[in-house]
Order: sequence, then C-alpha cells, then structure tokens
Amino acid sequence: MSDANYLAEERKPLGWHWRGYHPHLDDPGRLQNVGFRLADSVPQHLLKRWRAEVERSSDEVRAAKLHRLVSRFEDTGYGACHLRQPAVASMVQEVLLFGDDDAYRLIDWCVMPNHVHVLLQPQRPLPGIVRAWKAVTARRANRILRRSGSFWMADYYDRFIRDYRHLEAVQRYIRQNPVAAGLCREPHQWPWSSARYRHFG
Repeated sequence: MSDANYLAEERKPLGWHWRGYHPHLDDPGRLQNVGFRLADSVPQHLLKRWRAEVERSSDEVRAAKLHRLVSRFEDTGYGACHLRQPAVASMVQEVLLFGDDDAYRLIDWCVMPNHVHVLLQPQRPLPGIVRAWKAVTARRANRILRRSGSFWMADYYDRFIRDYRHLEAVQRYIRQNPVAAGLCREPHQWPWSSARYRHFG
C-alpha cells in the first residue's frame, strides 16, 4: 500500500463481526469511536494477566472489562511514548486529516503520547480505514525515529455511537483526555487534537 493512495482500498462492509473477544459493527455512515495504541503502551505480562482474569466472563462483559483495564493504564505514559515526539504526533494528525471528507468525516481526535482516539463517520468499511492509518503512520514514524519493528499494538478498539448522550460523552472524553492525563490545563492547549485544531482553525 503506497502512502499516496493508502485509503483507496475498497471492501464490502463486514456488518456485525468478531475479532477475537467482542462484537464489532462495520456499517459505513454510522458514527464510530476508535482507539489504537503503541505496541509497547501496555506491558505484555499485564495484558496476559488481564485476559486470563476476564476469560471466565461472557464475550460482551469480557470485552468491556478488558477495555476498562487497558484504558485506565494508557494515560500512565508507559512505554517509549513515541507520539510525544512533535514530528511523529503531527504526522499522525496529518494522516487522520488526509481522509477527512473522502473516506470518512473526521469529528474529533486526540493524539496522546502512547495512543490515539478518533471519532469519525466512515464512508467506507472501518477495518480498511484503521488498517491504512496504522500501516502508513507506522512506516513514516519508524522512518522519523530511525527505528524498525512493530509500532502499533495489533488490534484496535471500536464502538459505534448509540445515541446523542453517548456521542456527547465520547466527545467530552476525547477532548478532555490530555487534561485528565495532566498534559495541559485546557483541551485546546494540546497541539494534536480536534480541540486545538478547531479552537485556532
């Protein structure tokens, strides 16, 4: 996949589907809350332990528990936090903005030191969009950082937006994430976010 046409991939939407341990809805036009993390953002021994702890639950409950555990940990700043590098964070933000009004409508986003949050309305199948984001940004980031190897954690988080209250909660969470993590005092002060982009845009 070349960087020039990284969003050109076309596949049929998957509808309801499974990627291991919880259901996903791939339905273009439906608002989606997406998150993905750097490969080293959570220690592997913790991931293994958490998966073992939630294994006894039903699939839906298991997914929610695992997501809560990982979400609580992600703002601790574990790992190399490559996205703290301005050149890398800016590049990731540019890649997200590139497909806006074409493959998707970008509503809110935030590039944190070791993870990314995106609220979007896909116009194409979501798995292809996320796969393209991760492939292109991993190549470019490794080039910028003069490193090699896995950049992103293999999977990603996605949840479709159920209603207006859910939408408001997700937007608030994304915009406030840098503040909650102690990285800035006001959402618009974080350089790699929709709050900043729209405040000064």
